[in-house]
Amino acid sequence: MDEYEKERNKQIEEAVIETYKQEEEMMILVFSQWCVNQGLDPEEMYRQAYPEQLSNERLQQVLKLVVSKEEAGDIPDDTVLGVLSMFGNEDLAMVVSEAIAARK
Repeated sequence: MDEYEKERNKQIEEAVIETYKQEEEMMILVFSQWCVNQGLDPEEMYRQAYPEQLSNERLQQVLKLVVSKEEAGDIPDDTVLGVLSMFGNEDLAMVVSEAIAARK
């Protein structure tokens, strides 16, 4: 593999990582906005799912983008569960499922 191929592979890898980070932030935003829409605290829900983590910096950053329930569009329960599962957040999906069940 020559230098050009190595550099090209590195650029592709960096682009894939950046895309994943952006998609992960969108997942966090969907989760956070869903929580606000349901009258739930996203940070508390996250702590229930991951009690060993003191804080999640990405969650803190994304919370700045969350709007009030009145400003936000509806986020169906299936959407938030699907997005969480897509990123392997099964523990968080379980906490969300419990909140859905308690609501009904």
